[in-house]
Order: sequence, then structure tokens, then C-alpha cells
Amino acid sequence: MFSCFIKIAVLLLFESIMDSNAKELISVMAWGSINGRSIEKYTLKNKAGQEVDVVTYGATITSIRTPDKQGNIADIVLGFDRIEDYLSNENPYFGATIGRVANRIKKGEFILNGKKYHVSKNAGQNTLHGGFKGWNSKIWNADVRADRLVLSLLSEDGDEGFPGAAIASVIFQLTANGELCIEMKVFVTNATPINLTNHSYFNLAGHNGTACELFRHTFMLNADRWTVTDSESIPTGEIRSVNGTVMDLRNSTILGDVINKVPGGDGYDHNFCLTTNNAKNELNLVAKVVHPTSGRYLEVFSNQPGVQFYTANFLPADSSKGIRGKNGCRYFKHAAFCLETQNYPDAVNHKNFPNSILEPGEVYQHTVIYKFGV
Repeated sequence: MFSCFIKIAVLLLFESIMDSNAKELISVMAWGSINGRSIEKYTLKNKAGQEVDVVTYGATITSIRTPDKQGNIADIVLGFDRIEDYLSNENPYFGATIGRVANRIKKGEFILNGKKYHVSKNAGQNTLHGGFKGWNSKIWNADVRADRLVLSLLSEDGDEGFPGAAIASVIFQLTANGELCIEMKVFVTNATPINLTNHSYFNLAGHNGTACELFRHTFMLNADRWTVTDSESIPTGEIRSVNGTVMDLRNSTILGDVINKVPGGDGYDHNFCLTTNNAKNELNLVAKVVHPTSGRYLEVFSNQPGVQFYTANFLPADSSKGIRGKNGCRYFKHAAFCLETQNYPDAVNHKNFPNSILEPGEVYQHTVIYKFGV
């Protein structure tokens, strides 16, 4: 019975990409191993000179290379050169696919169909990004179909305490016009919370750009409300208007003008409620970010109700203790930003938040597009 479920689920997950006739290049190379299981790195390319590297560990984006207004190519996401570094405790989820539930669950517990579930508490008394061994730290299976990389994963019943087995796929496609399209799908055997996201850390000046460069970026977020949190970043349940506050980023805003005014004084790490039409599961504009010096811009589109805007507040501030990343570069506090499209944090514990429970027979469908240009 269960094996039949897996076969049907995988066929449905792949169904939407079987008829593609595109011929964009995807190459693959070995990228180390974990406990005897090989890790592969896939490179997606387009004719505009843009490239994206994705590895099977954590369905992780390790590099995005794109030109500036002078045609100079730079890698604009933080990451590591070796698989061993992604296994390190210093890795703050660089580029990973986060699941089974992204963001936080209060006290690592929730009630579903009258039963209380306890899941892994890996952030004090709370759960963060799926637990101690979330989907970001699992090895995904890979398949290339035309111009798309398909990564798939089986998360077994009881994984990190979550009920039911889940079959997940993440489909990566780099189009000719600079769109990195990521499509996430999940099927389950039992009712369970599902909330995926991609956790790429961007700096449009280049992955080795400083906080000073990040502060020059301008941000526009298509959000009119945000979810208020307590001292542990757990939502209180209150949804507050952005009007007249530092949370109002609906007009293009220089980050350096506002980041020190955020409550707590440490930068943004908040869920913004998007001004969207999710009833029809449509793609909506989430954000636009511009780095004026290089001319690079990033536009984000998604069908999700929220986005976690994070300004790398927890990277080391001490100039002698930066995280050693690609090419020996050191990464420091506020040297990158994340735009993690997703459901609201801790939605499973708040009836006034969008539903996060996926039932058997339903399909979780999450699409996010990162469009790069100058």
C-alpha cells in the first residue's frame, strides 16, 4: 500500500514537467560524499551567462552567478566550497530547502485532530526549520528532465516527531530571461503541517560584499501587515499594520536608512503578510531589491501568503570570527539578506493564520521565482 503511494506521488510530482522541450544545459559533477553516499552538484545555465549551482545535500543552492551592468559576473549568494562545511554547526542554512516546517513552532508542540504532537526542540524550547535533522540536512534524489533539475525526498512517518510520511520534490529551472523558478510539492499519508522555503542568503554586490554594501541596497516589499513576535521570535497571534512604521517597505527604501530603527535594534527577522490573491494560488510580486552600484536587481514572485525578511542578524559581528565561506571569504553580520517565501511562522498554533495542515490526497504546491537582472 505504502509503496503504491510513493509510486503515484512521484508520478504526479513529475507530471507537470514531462512535456517540456527546452534544451537549456544542466551539467553535473561529484561533490564529495556523506557516510559513503555521494553528493552531486548540478549547474543550470542560460545563454545570458547566468549560472546556478544546486547540490543534492539539502536541495541547496550553493552559487548564483549573474552579471552586473558592466557585464562582470559575480556570485551573489553566501555558501561554502566543500560539503564538509555544510555539515558544520556554523552553517546558518545557507541556500537550503527548509522543511518539513520552516520557521518556528512554539514549544515544539501542536494539536492535530485532537492529539498533541511533540516535535524536536532545536532552538531552546522551540522548533526551528524542521528540527535537528530537517530536510535541509538530508540527501535528496536527483533527476534531470529537459531543462529542469528535480530533487525528491521521502520523509518517513515520525521524522523529527511529525506525523505521517511525506514525499517531497523541488524542481529548479533557470530560464533564458534570468528567472530561477523553484517549485516545491508535497504529498502525505497522514494529516501533518507542511511549510517549505528556500533559505538563500543574497548580497547583490557579490557573496563577499560587506554590510556597508548591503546597506546601500534598496528594498520594496509588497506587504501591508506583519506578524508580531515575542522575545523568542514566536508569533503572539497579533497581525499588525505596517502603516507609519519601520515595517512599511511598500515604497523602495534604502536599507541603511531603516535597519537600525527596527524594534530591538538588530535588523529585520520578521514575517511580512503579503498583499496577494492566494485564493487562486496565483503568483504575486513579493519584493524587489536593487544594488545601485552594480545595477543588479532581484525580483521575487510567489504564491505564498508570507515572506520572512531576514538581514543576517545572527552572523558573527566580531571581525575576527566571521564564518569562512567560499574562496576563503569571511561572512559577517548584516552582510546578506534572505527573502523566505512561506506560510506564517507557527501557523499550526494560530487559527487566525493561513492553514498549514496538508491532508492525504491534497498537494502542497509552493512556487517561488527569483528573477535576476540589471
